[in-house]
Order: sequence, then structure tokens, then C-alpha cells
Amino acid sequence: MRFMMIVKASTHSEAGTMPREQFEQMMAAMKKYNDELRKAGVLVAVGGLHPSSNGIRISYPVPGGPPVVTDGPFTEVKELIGGYWFIDVKSREEAIEWAMRAPDPHGLGEGQIELRQVAE
Repeated sequence: MRFMMIVKASTHSEAGTMPREQFEQMMAAMKKYNDELRKAGVLVAVGGLHPSSNGIRISYPVPGGPPVVTDGPFTEVKELIGGYWFIDVKSREEAIEWAMRAPDPHGLGEGQIELRQVAE
């Protein structure tokens, strides 16, 4: 079963304002966690995303009409994605266990991870 662990963006990740010391600590914790996922053989992919100010949205406001392109930044930070892991595990429970072991993705007590099963 494949799952996507979606790291929600924060005001700090969108602004790029995390203090250097906290950033270094968070990156070290993430590296350790990613190494554990790799060693267990469950990591498929991992990545962080640039802030939404670099993003582009394609929307379809009219059925059958042309798509509309909107450049970022986007305002609803709590709805944005800041990064992700794809994991391949034996069960939903195992996916939850791995997600619970993840360090705070922002290192500032703002982290949030959404866990979604990939449709296969």
C-alpha cells in the first residue's frame, strides 16, 4: 500500500523565515528520519517544495471552458503543501506509525502532516 505523507506549509515555510539554528536542527532530524525510512525499505520518494510565491495554479472555472493560469503566492497557507514523502507499507496502521515518527516538519511547533493513501 502506498501512502503520501503531505507536509502542510506554514507561515515560516512560505516566508522562508525560519531561524538558521532551528533550520539546521530540523534538517538534521529530517535526514535521520529519511535514512530510517530508506533502511526499512519503505521510502519511495521524498521532497520539499518552494514557497507558493513560485507556484502556478491551473483552474477550470467554466465546464468545457479554457483553463485559467494564476501565479502565486496563494493566500490560504493552511491549505498549501510544503513537502511530501511517498512510502510503500503493508498496512494503514504501518503508515500511521511511520507518520507518527516523523519530526515536526517545521521545527517550530507548527508542523502538520496529512496522510493519504494513493489510489492504485
